[in-house]
Amino acid sequence: MGAVKKKFQDMQMQNKDDKEFRPADGHLAEIVEIVGKTGVFGEILQVLCKVMDGRDQGRVIRRNVKGSVKVGDYLMLLETEREAKPLKNKKPKKDLRRSF
Repeated sequence: MGAVKKKFQDMQMQNKDDKEFRPADGHLAEIVEIVGKTGVFGEILQVLCKVMDGRDQGRVIRRNVKGSVKVGDYLMLLETEREAKPLKNKKPKKDLRRSF
């Protein structure tokens, strides 16, 4: 963890004077839990991630992520104010073999 945070801080210091967008302009967040899959084809993962720096440091937020991720991976979030809506539980299918 320490090496990743150190590298992130070094990137921020290098890009402090640049006006164009750099990945270091975001906030570092660690994936704590994978909640489930969403999207029409299940290609989006909903994760809980802990913000490691910035105004919301220590806050755990829910985000949607496209791509392969696992618990312990780090994300660069451009903003930490918005959260994804919680996944809805699917209703169990009714038993069609009921006797009348």
